[in-house]
Amino acid sequence: MRSPRMPAAGLAGLFALAVTGCSGQGGTAAPAAGTSYAPYVSATTASGSDFAGSPTAYNLAFVVAGGGDCAPAWDGTRAVGDPAVAARISRLGQDGADLRVSFGGASGTELAAACDSAPELAGAYGEALDAAGSSRADFDVEGDELTDPDSVALRSRAVALLQRERSGLEVTFTLPVMSSGLDGDALALLESADDHGVRVSTVNLMTMNYGESRTGDMGAHALRAARAAHAQLKEVFAASDAEAWRGMALTPMIGVNDVAGETFTLADAARVRAFAEEKGIGWVSMWAAFRDRACEDGDGGGGDGGDAGADGAPTDCSGVEQSPGAFGEALAG
Repeated sequence: MRSPRMPAAGLAGLFALAVTGCSGQGGTAAPAAGTSYAPYVSATTASGSDFAGSPTAYNLAFVVAGGGDCAPAWDGTRAVGDPAVAARISRLGQDGADLRVSFGGASGTELAAACDSAPELAGAYGEALDAAGSSRADFDVEGDELTDPDSVALRSRAVALLQRERSGLEVTFTLPVMSSGLDGDALALLESADDHGVRVSTVNLMTMNYGESRTGDMGAHALRAARAAHAQLKEVFAASDAEAWRGMALTPMIGVNDVAGETFTLADAARVRAFAEEKGIGWVSMWAAFRDRACEDGDGGGGDGGDAGADGAPTDCSGVEQSPGAFGEALAG
């Protein structure tokens, strides 16, 4: 997070099975009715905005390789079984919210680039899922790992193996998107997943950091990207209109984005929420709950105060004027 190939006919039917809850290779439960809200949160550190909007699920960010080897670790530094992290995760789920472990992201070494075999990689994924008590996995694939066919294939084999071992495992792929939709690398990743028998429940679009001239109305850009990706998912997965919308999720980066000129406002959040409800999109999220507050003067650079990331956007606040938790409330509807 923080960051044209023809669709594959071989994916036909698989996505429809996932979103309708039918049984393919073990089956996957259908998402609950209505558009749910599932923000990205730090798995290791609590923030005052974690519970804003009463999330129905949390995306726990991020599990990557610890020390450069195949050992899963939160942010690459904290063991997945760390007692303090376990207590933090338990608190997030104590009101009934689902927990989804997110693997990858924009920083650190992704496990698919560190592990040598599919069984080893599946074991690393399973260790993290068990530590969090989760049956939901999110694979946030971006940057170099999205363009590396070897790690893409290894991940697909490992996830398929993990789903054979855990028939109820729900899999989400979180992928970068442009206003024109998913690019060839993202579509190739979905094709690889299908080729290896992965049951995909959701494709989560990172509606942020477009990297082209996308200044101005970020809400409109998010909707344009969703419509373009919807047409792709219909073709890629041989899905109906409703199935393709239901199997989609949207994740904007709230406030100031990493690309100059891109600012996602509270009005944009309300617009995305209304669109998601109208189309029957499975869930909406945001990067990230710990940014859902105004920056304070003197916090240290970046946007409107706050700690700045490598690209200049504040990492621990939104960079726009808001009340604490306002984006969570808007996106939850």
